[in-house]
Amino acid sequence: MLLYHHYIHKGVENTVNSVLTASGIETKIVYRFDYTDENIGWADAVVTTGGDGTFLLAASRIKNSLKPVIGFNSDPMRSKGHLCLPQKYSVEVKEAVDKLLKGKFRWTFRRRIRITLVGEKIYEPPVELHDQQLLYPEYRYLDLDLQHQSTEKCNSSGLLRRVLPVLALNEVFIGECVSARVSYLEINFDKGPSTKQKCSGLIASTGTGSTSWTYNVNKLTEQNMEEILTIIREETGYPVKDTEPHFVQRITNKFNEMLITDPEEPRMVYTIRDQLITSPARNECVKPRGFAKSLDIRSRCFDASLVIDGGLSYSFNDGTQASLEIHRDDALRTVTLHEEPTEVSFKH
Repeated sequence: MLLYHHYIHKGVENTVNSVLTASGIETKIVYRFDYTDENIGWADAVVTTGGDGTFLLAASRIKNSLKPVIGFNSDPMRSKGHLCLPQKYSVEVKEAVDKLLKGKFRWTFRRRIRITLVGEKIYEPPVELHDQQLLYPEYRYLDLDLQHQSTEKCNSSGLLRRVLPVLALNEVFIGECVSARVSYLEINFDKGPSTKQKCSGLIASTGTGSTSWTYNVNKLTEQNMEEILTIIREETGYPVKDTEPHFVQRITNKFNEMLITDPEEPRMVYTIRDQLITSPARNECVKPRGFAKSLDIRSRCFDASLVIDGGLSYSFNDGTQASLEIHRDDALRTVTLHEEPTEVSFKH
């Protein structure tokens, strides 16, 4: 089965390269270990064949909104590929390339999160979670990270300050490494007053990431919705169709669709997971889900991490501060192809 899906992937890869070459476009095929700044600088655009993980890998090295990244989903039967072109272009590669060459697309600028750390141990090497070990040098972020070792001190505290060299395309997670341990965070929303939170961690997501982890954390199941509708029927006496499967499914889908935001939205979607409310009278209760243009977080944790796009983990222990912001210049340039309107003919 592994070999079967490998051949599917290689088939799409070869097709994409052949179509681009036949269209008069010079290409270089590079794999993970060859995806260097030199090769990126050579290219006018980066085209990926794989899934969302491959797309995230490619995007991680693009630092501004000038160089586009375009993704072909090489195995749409196993991967939805939200970040890639629609699944039909995995087969209709020539159609996609023709549209690109004829300008039948619009630029989409997917917003990303810039992370600034302040603290004492913010230059400790991060951990690549996809490999869970640092025995080998071939990791997608580490060599990039070591290129940015400039040190800056904050004027007020004398602590080190650094802007991380990796931008988050999907989300940033902050919390204790052990999921059973409570995360204690001080959070500031849009430069407002600080609030203390005990929870299972904080997720700050982009519009792109709103279809990923943050969606699955916040979505309602049909079982949840049926129970809510039953309570509404019992409390109001209104004849809600709480046991009608299609009605429950429709309402559930409508709620869950509201969780998805535009990739170009210049705000983050934050989620406070498993929020613990111990003293409502202290007026420190905030909504567990909402929007923010900036987030400032101070750790009061024992053994916590700040994780970027589920792949790169930085230590984030007691006293360390993180500022999360979205800047226009950090956006990732991608494309949305124009789709021809479907014509339907009727015979009388």
